[in-house]
Amino acid sequence: MTTHPHQTDPFHPDLAPTPPDHARVHLVRGADLSADTAQTSGMSRREAVSGRTVGSSKLWTGETHVAPATNSGDHHHGEAETSIYVVSGRPRFVFHDGTGEVVLQTEPGDYVFVPPWVPHREENPDPEVPAVVVISRSTQEGTVVNLPSLTPLTDPETTP
Repeated sequence: MTTHPHQTDPFHPDLAPTPPDHARVHLVRGADLSADTAQTSGMSRREAVSGRTVGSSKLWTGETHVAPATNSGDHHHGEAETSIYVVSGRPRFVFHDGTGEVVLQTEPGDYVFVPPWVPHREENPDPEVPAVVVISRSTQEGTVVNLPSLTPLTDPETTP
């Protein structure tokens, strides 16, 4: 049997020695998602996969719920790249491109990519249907930086 060059236990030939949490597949049931993660006004984030929940070192996954006729606060996710899958509802993702606000209208089955540091917000204009999305980030924790605005604030000391 061929083993991985660093493997001491021939559990599987392609599996290098790893901490016990990284040598098994984890199941996180939908009913067990945790709201004990960073939050933004107007939405509810629930954590599934993270460093805290399963010992991940490079990934955070969870879901976000935005109630009908509700907008989230403006925020960004620091250095994390964010991938979003729209499960239900028709949420809008709003960001500022330096000239004005840009609105991306989504529907179930769509994907959205948010680059690191890009301020944005989620809007759910539907008066009856909640918006639910699944989010994955390239960091092990749910980094959230809540902001007062999508655009940088002007420093009153430097404003003419």
